[in-house]
Amino acid sequence: MCQAPLILSSDNDADDGDVGLAVATKPKTKRPPMYKVMILNDDFTPMEFVVMVLERFFGMNHAQAFELMLTVHKKGLAVAGVFSYEIAETKVTQVMQMAREHQHPLQCTMEKE
Repeated sequence: MCQAPLILSSDNDADDGDVGLAVATKPKTKRPPMYKVMILNDDFTPMEFVVMVLERFFGMNHAQAFELMLTVHKKGLAVAGVFSYEIAETKVTQVMQMAREHQHPLQCTMEKE
């Protein structure tokens, strides 16, 4: 691990006996941006299928999945979870693949939070 160099500073360059101040800077790490994974409503995907997807890929229990499915149905979309980019991308891919395999038009998208 690299450490920032110590910087000695003094107010004047003359050697007048003043001691310089050692300043060490600590690098700050930024949190990665988070992404909302959203399920979109359509008129053809069975509600039971949406509940199953939410349980399987988002770790929800049946009651949570059913409630979110109703939100999707009534409002047109709902956030299923918030994740780092790679995890959000994987969840979108999993949901879309499962929907295709079962011949449902269910859509799942992600957007930066």
